[in-house]
This record gives sequence, C-alpha cells and structure tokens, in this order.
Amino acid sequence: MSFPDRQTVLDFLRENPGATTKADIARGLKVKGHERAILRDVLKELEEEGKLERTGKRSFAQADRPPPSGLVEFTRLTKDGDLLGQCVGDSGLFGPELVYGGPSGKSRGRAPAKGDRAVCKIAQRDNGEWRAYVITLLEKRLSDRIVGLYEHAPRGGRILPASRKERRELLIQEGDRKGAKDGDLVVAEPKPQGRRQMGPPLGVVKEVIGHITDARSASLIAIYAHDIPVDFPEAALKEAREKEPADVPRTDLRGTPLITIDPHDARDHDDAVWAEELEDGGWKVIVAIADVAAYVTEGSALDREAEKRGNSTYFPDRVVPMLPFELSADACSLRENEDRPCLAVEMIFSKDGHKKRHRFLRATMRSAAKLSYEEAQTAIDGHPEGRAAELLETVLKPLWGAYAAVSKARDIRSPLDLDMPERRIMFTPEGELDGITTKVRLDAHRLIEEFMIQANVAAAETLEQKNSPVMYRVHDTPSDAKVAAFAEFLQTLDMKWNIGERPQTHKFNRLLAEIRGGDYEGMISQMVLRTQAQAIYSEENLGHFGLNLPKYAHFTSPIRRYADLVVHRALIRAHDFGPDGLSERAAVRLEEIAEHISMTERRSMAAERDATDRYLAIFLSDRVGAEFDGRITGVTPAGLFVSLAGSGADGFVPISSISEDYWIHDAAAVAVYARGSGKTFSIGQIVRVKLREVTPLQGGLLLEMLSEPLPAPPGRHAARQAITRERGGPRSRSGGGGGGPPRRGKPKFDKRTLPKKGKPKRK
Repeated sequence: MSFPDRQTVLDFLRENPGATTKADIARGLKVKGHERAILRDVLKELEEEGKLERTGKRSFAQADRPPPSGLVEFTRLTKDGDLLGQCVGDSGLFGPELVYGGPSGKSRGRAPAKGDRAVCKIAQRDNGEWRAYVITLLEKRLSDRIVGLYEHAPRGGRILPASRKERRELLIQEGDRKGAKDGDLVVAEPKPQGRRQMGPPLGVVKEVIGHITDARSASLIAIYAHDIPVDFPEAALKEAREKEPADVPRTDLRGTPLITIDPHDARDHDDAVWAEELEDGGWKVIVAIADVAAYVTEGSALDREAEKRGNSTYFPDRVVPMLPFELSADACSLRENEDRPCLAVEMIFSKDGHKKRHRFLRATMRSAAKLSYEEAQTAIDGHPEGRAAELLETVLKPLWGAYAAVSKARDIRSPLDLDMPERRIMFTPEGELDGITTKVRLDAHRLIEEFMIQANVAAAETLEQKNSPVMYRVHDTPSDAKVAAFAEFLQTLDMKWNIGERPQTHKFNRLLAEIRGGDYEGMISQMVLRTQAQAIYSEENLGHFGLNLPKYAHFTSPIRRYADLVVHRALIRAHDFGPDGLSERAAVRLEEIAEHISMTERRSMAAERDATDRYLAIFLSDRVGAEFDGRITGVTPAGLFVSLAGSGADGFVPISSISEDYWIHDAAAVAVYARGSGKTFSIGQIVRVKLREVTPLQGGLLLEMLSEPLPAPPGRHAARQAITRERGGPRSRSGGGGGGPPRRGKPKFDKRTLPKKGKPKRK
C-alpha cells in the first residue's frame, strides 16, 4: 500500500483537528517528494466520497466534525431561543449543528442573526454539544447590495440594477433616497420587508456614487459592484508621502544602460532590461525590477492596504492602484535619468537560448531611456527616432539578439500557443469614448514578455535552492473531466484526442497548427482555452502548464501585484540583502495570502470585464439595426453568445428568436441543432447578426441571427437521432414544439443609457 493511505490521513485529521491545510497534513505525516502527489489524490478521493469537506482552496475538515475555527452560517432559532448554525464548505453546509456561544475572547459588536455568517472559534463541551464563538461577524455579502440607477417618482423612486444577474428592482420611499436625484448612480440595500410581500421590495439608498452622464460611469459602476477598494487610508498615504527607501548595501548598476519599454501611456515603470553579447556567442541579460520592498515595510499601513487590494485593477479609462500614486508612479517607478533602488537578476544564456546560470542583486539603477513598445519596434524595423535612434546599436540591437536566442529555447519548450486578440478602448482628451481598436502584438511585446518569464523562473529556482518559502504562480494540468469533454467535442468533428495520455502543451499546439486557417479553427481554439485550468497563487508547486515550466513565481511587477512583493521579500531574506525580508509570521501565512490574492485577481478581472462590456455597449448604442459579422463564443439551451468582429463586444441571440425549429442543445458538441434537419450552430462558427437592442447600464446587447445554420458533420445527425430515440425524446429542449418548460420569450431590455460616446473622428 502506498504512503500516505486513506486511513492514515483520516486518523491524522481526527487526532489533529487543527491541521486543516494540505501543507499542515504533509508536514504532520512527513510527506515528501512524490508522496505529495499521492496525498493530493487521497484528499481528492476522500472529498469526492464525502468523508472530507473542503473549507478553502487547500484546507479540509472531516465532514462529520467541524474544524477548530472556520466560517459558520447561522441557519435557525430553536424554541428555546438558541441560534444554531453549521460550518460552510465549498459544497455547502456540513458537520453537526453548532450552538452560538457568544463572542470569542474580547470580540465585540452586534450578535449574529439568522442568515448571518461569521468566522468562529469552535469547541465541543463536555456534554458533546458543539459551540461556535464569534471572532468576526462578516459584513453583508455583496449580493445584498444593489448598484444601480435611481429613477425619481413623485413619492420616491426606484433602483434599476446595473447587473444583468440582479433581477430585483427596489422601490425607494422619499425618506430613504438620501438626496439621490433622477439619473444618479447609487448603492442601495433592501429593507426588512416584515409582512409586506406584495410588489417589488423596498430599499434604502446608502451612497450616491456618480451620475449616469459621467463619462467614467461605466468603470465607476464596476468598482462599486465588485467592491474594489479605491480610497487609501490616511495612515497609508502618510507613509507613502514620508517613506524613504531602506538603507542597505547595493550594487551600483547606474553605469549599465538599462531601459524601460512599456505602453505609451504607462504611468508606472517597474521593469528595465539590458543585454550584451558574450565572447562565446552567448548573452548576458539583466532584468531590473523596482525595489518596492524597500519602501513598503511588512506589517505597515501601506503593506496592509496593498495586501487587502492584492493587485492593481485596470479599467479602460482609469487605474485603481495597489499602491498610492506617490509610490506607484513616483518613488518606485523606474523613471528616466533618475536613481532608483531595484532588485535585479543577471542571467547568462547560451547562444541557443538556454539559461546557464543567474544571480540576484540588490542594486541602484538609472534608466537610460523610457521607450514605448512602438518606439522600440519602429527603431528595430529601420526607422529609429529620438532616444531610440541614439540607443539602437548599443542597447536595442543587443536586446533583440538576446531575444532571438532565448526564443529558440522557448520554441523547444513549446508553451501553449493561444494568441487571443485583445481590444483597446480609446477616449478623447475630454474623456469621451472615441473608438475600439485591436491591440497589435509586436516583437517588442514578446521580447519583454519572454525576459520577464525568464526572470520569474529564476526567482522560483533560487528560492527553492535556498529552501525558502515560495509564493508560486501555478497553472495546473487540465482536469480529467475537462480533457474528456474536449475529446468528446473533437469526436463530434471526427477528430481524435487520446484521453489516456497526460495532457501536454505541444500536443495542443500541434492540433492548433493543424486546424489553423481551416473551418474549425475558431471553435477548436475556444475549446482549447476552455479546457485550461485557472492560474492561481499557491505555496504548493503544481508547475505552470500553459508556459510548460516546472516552477514559476511572479517577481517582475511588485508595483501592481502583491504576490511579487512577497517574492521580493523572500529573495531579500534568502540572500540576506537586508533586514526587510520575509518574516516568519508572513511565511506561515503564505497559503492564506495566496488564497486571498487569487480571489482579488479574479475580482479585478470580473470588474474589468464588466466595465469593458458597458463601454462597448455605449459605443454601439447608436448602431441598433446595423449588421455585423461575429463568432459564436458560447452555446446554452437558452441561446447563443456571439462576439462581434471589430469591437469584440459580446451579445446574446435568444434561441426562441432564431426560427420556429425545435432546437436541441448538444452539450458534448457545444452546439444547438434543429431536430428535423440536423442543421447546427456551433461554438466558433462565423455568423452574421443584427443588433436589436442595447442596454449600456448593464452592458447588454440583444442580437438577431441572420445566418443559416450549418449542416451537421457527416454521420452526426443520424447519431443524434439514435441517441434521442434511445432516451425517449429530447433531453434538452430549446425551441418551439410541445413538451418541456414554457418559453420565456425575449428578455426585456431597459432603455436608459450611460453617457453618449464622443463624436467619431473623420478619417
């Protein structure tokens, strides 16, 4: 029997209820090397069987026994007035009922009520009864708040929600509008309803955040809807204004002409690069990164706020930074011709681009130039201007030479080759929406990206070599379930994928190369993307599947990512570069920090996506009735999601609006097909659509399908009919005909809009 086995793990957890994380269990059982993979599989099996409950990204509890502390939801009152609750896990409530036992220690505040959640200390009394003692009563969940548009009426008004997922409208009585005026964007909460059950619920305005005509209202809505922290505490601002960098020994790199290459409108510059050719044909590359740890002391007000934010959030029209402007765009930014503290890595590559060795330096640098990607690329392409012309021979050409070498090794490594287009929303100087462009990817972008990847790998390697705690950036291998679904999808196209083999990037790349330019390129690329796991931060190394790297950490952007700041502190500690390295207290919190900043990253991505959707809806608001080419990016029983060519805006085609055919959802093929003809709309398919309605407040587009469905792949229609007959009829009904749930009809779209876009420039 392999170690650790299932019973050993269960016995350990029973005897050590405080050891709740995978790392705790591994340490307690002295699990090492390949045994970690066995432990991971055992925990997964026990979770699937219901014997363990996941209480966090990597923490577990026995399903029939609560952990010593955890999240509790209070669910009911007994006849005797006792408030009862249960522990909260990923799959819902678990374990025995817990009796609310009051606050824990010196905790103060209101007592919990039915429906509240709290972080609790949990203990069993002598009589066997479990008690929950509240440490922190959590604020009302975000779903209890509504961000929306206030519409005034004679005796109050109503709130139209800005989220497409929010179905509630709140009625606001005159005394509850808190000064809100018609057209204001507000944050509101529902009021306790008591016995009043008829009609929309009552609400109260908590805050007026802006007005619908504000040119920046789209991002403003996203900031409040996703609870993105904006204002810095005064203590953090005071530290940022007064902070001097740590006085530590530094290597002098001011004579090395390091340069920054960034977007033309970048305000913070946290990385600089330089390269030179060696006598043997190899290359020396230096990547210098802003020494943020020298300014942000662990445990300070600045540090607490940076950890809380987790990362900067980038909207089309503004940035919500992780650090105050005084640091992010000034003291820490590697500005041209100004001395700056940095943490640098010097890497030696062979002429074939393989890294031979590296070393880290805590240094002082002086940027020789601030170039945009376009300036650097134009100079290399033979049209140098300004500072780029002066540095072409001495700096830019060596950088491109080193990049050419490193690219050879990258091609052998074969990272996942999914080059998805990015869109850029343009604004006038007055802040009005001006247009949408697709970002052009230059070799200058790829050069910086590859050097940053190499620096990140070096950071992870060094920390492992020095037995230091590591905050890894991990991208797990696609799950068996996702690979099986991908193989089933390919089978609908008469293509094969061996699900018995471990997924590898070069196999995905080979498939993508084979279908490039063909009819199935769009749909297969979409499905490859959907098959991937989500990248997260972790103290456990799972490797980075997408980059095809065994170890990886984020080191190169400490101005905008807290993970990088943690890695900097770990490197400072590992090299004894100063007293401001990672503390033991922070080292034992790595898993907690990793879970938190993975959450803040997802939160920022969702907020950025929402704001972009609203700006795109504004841009298209005067194009109702226009026709567009598009690509189907999602298929559900209710309809099709289509990304419009040019803008990249996403719209929805209700299945009931396509035709009178009886449409059946084929989950395996990610398609819908007509029962009679077998004709199909599939993911990735190019279609023609008409824009029917726009709701900029919610970022919604309603589309009408103009294209005809495609014939089913050979033999697919007959196979579908056979399956349907075996099952006794369609299992997923999506169109007209008898049986199944009633059709809802077209969704109602609210006509109120966000601010108008600026007048288009004449070409």
